[in-house]
Amino acid sequence: MSTPAAQKAFGVAEGTEIAARALALTKAYGTGETTVLALDAVDVALARRRFTAVMGPSGSGKSTLMHCLAGLDTVSAGQVWLGETEITGLSERELTRLRRDRVGFMFQSFNLLPTLNAAENITLPMDIAGRKPDPEWLERVIDTLGLRDRLGHRPAQLSGGQQQRVACARALASRPELIFADEPTGNLDSRSGQEVLRFLREAVDDLGQTVVMVTHDPGAAAHADLVLFLADGRIVDEMPEPTAEAVLERLKRFDTISGAGSAGKTGKS
Repeated sequence: MSTPAAQKAFGVAEGTEIAARALALTKAYGTGETTVLALDAVDVALARRRFTAVMGPSGSGKSTLMHCLAGLDTVSAGQVWLGETEITGLSERELTRLRRDRVGFMFQSFNLLPTLNAAENITLPMDIAGRKPDPEWLERVIDTLGLRDRLGHRPAQLSGGQQQRVACARALASRPELIFADEPTGNLDSRSGQEVLRFLREAVDDLGQTVVMVTHDPGAAAHADLVLFLADGRIVDEMPEPTAEAVLERLKRFDTISGAGSAGKTGKS
């Protein structure tokens, strides 16, 4: 398949190896006067082996951007690539195979099957696909996430933080090219949330994974290498080496500007 021409985009420096990218990505919901433009011609590139956070006010399009990049949602216009593969225009069967083989997902809800133990939940996607996990990689993921003594436990026997660690291990188990995490700490207490963020950080630093996380929490974003800021369906700024204080200050400016310029506008998160 074709690959996009090089151009300046938010997310990476020139010459950086790219895990995913989008050109003029547009997503609209509804028709006519009820149309809501969730993404407005977004250009973005996500670096491999880096931790990128995506932030913005409610309705800014951050979750929609993640879903389009991950092939979970169709686009209205523009192009999306995962590595060298253009995913816009793929059939649903092709997208399903691509997501299964090359992408890992973490969500605010843990999505663990209550009848399976932790080990079975971790390998479930590969079991469904008829694939065998790489034993050495799987052992490394389990040890990195501190789950060795919890593998025989069912979700009801685990704390919220432990359940999210199992979900993280499931996302990592197939050694995907890219992990998308949508508010992964949203249902956790602060201590458990910090555990999960630390493990995502270690997944990048120690396991060489690529993580893209949608979050509303400046403290969570501070674990990332780069923060991308969305407003009204566009990426409007980025912050390398973020701190919680700097991110919070930037978000306050967004609230002021967005409140003055977009009163009454609705959209997708």
